[in-house]
Amino acid sequence: MAIDESFFKDESNTDGSFGIREMVGKSGDEKILWEGTPDKKSYVLGRIFKMMPIALIWLAFDGFAIAMICMTSGMPKFMYFVLAGFFAFHLLPVWMWIASIVTAFRNMKNTEYAFTERRIIIKTGFFAKFDTIFYSDIASLDLHIGLIDRMFKVGDIIIRTNSGSTYMVEDIDNPYFILERLQKISIDIKTDMQFPNDLRPEENHGYNTKYKG
Repeated sequence: MAIDESFFKDESNTDGSFGIREMVGKSGDEKILWEGTPDKKSYVLGRIFKMMPIALIWLAFDGFAIAMICMTSGMPKFMYFVLAGFFAFHLLPVWMWIASIVTAFRNMKNTEYAFTERRIIIKTGFFAKFDTIFYSDIASLDLHIGLIDRMFKVGDIIIRTNSGSTYMVEDIDNPYFILERLQKISIDIKTDMQFPNDLRPEENHGYNTKYKG
């Protein structure tokens, strides 16, 4: 079998950037039905408050211990270095909390969501990770609206797949409507896969046709 050496060559993106639109555009016959990003305030505040109670309690406990040790007289000097190393490690939950706040803005800029005729695409992470969930692989769709979400009228859609993986579409506007639309697409496509024959409606002859629901 002869291999076309130009098959994997891509000259469409020369500036080094890569987002969901570039990813979808390469297929040529896939349409984006919805795309969005997290609400900035809700996303950042969620990261701040997520670990804050544990971090503050941990910091208060270690701060009290450090103060008591500093008040102790007659301790060898080298012990202060040992204790400094110990508490630097023991305060790991506090450092993790601070790191989550510092990286929240960068993560938010790299977070995008898109629903196409075939799949859900989620771009997340500090270095931009892409996850693809095909509608036929969705096991359940759930909605979570926390206290901060209510303040900003947003919500999180939880996607569980047949393989046991879980994905989150976080802090999006109009979450009830988006969830209802996703559920409809998933059910329609699964139905088309189970009954791909001419007994189906005339405008949708099976899974390979474009979504028209």
